[in-house]
Amino acid sequence: MIVLGIRTDKPEAGLYLYVDAVCKDTEVWQAHRQLAETIHMKIEDLLERNGENLQAVQGLVCFQGPGSFTGLRIGLTVANTLAYALGVPIVAAQGEDWAEQATQRLEAGENDQLAMPFYGADAHITPQKK
Repeated sequence: MIVLGIRTDKPEAGLYLYVDAVCKDTEVWQAHRQLAETIHMKIEDLLERNGENLQAVQGLVCFQGPGSFTGLRIGLTVANTLAYALGVPIVAAQGEDWAEQATQRLEAGENDQLAMPFYGADAHITPQKK
C-alpha cells in the first residue's frame, strides 16, 4: 500500500512516502509562511523522485496536532482534499509516534473520512478594532 504522510504543525513541514507501512522517502523543508504555496510542489517532487504519481497513492496519514493553527489547517485541508479527490482513506493521529499509529490504523482498514485538527489550545484570533 502506497501512503502519503503530511505533517505541517510547525515552520518545518514534512512529507513522507510509505510503502507497505515502511517509510521509503521524506521531504522536509522550511515552509514558514510559504506552506500553502510550496506543499503541492513538494508532494509532486516526492512522488516523482520515487517513480510514483498522485494516482498511485492508496491512503493518507497526517499529524493532527497540537501545533500551529494555520499550519495544521493548511496541511489537513490538503490531505482531506487529496483523500476525497482520489477516493482513498485518510487517518489522522497525534503524539510522537503519530506516523506509526496512523499507518497501522490505515493498514487495518480504518478511515477517518475527514481528518480534524487538534490545536491543543483555543485559537488566538485578533478581535476587531472597531
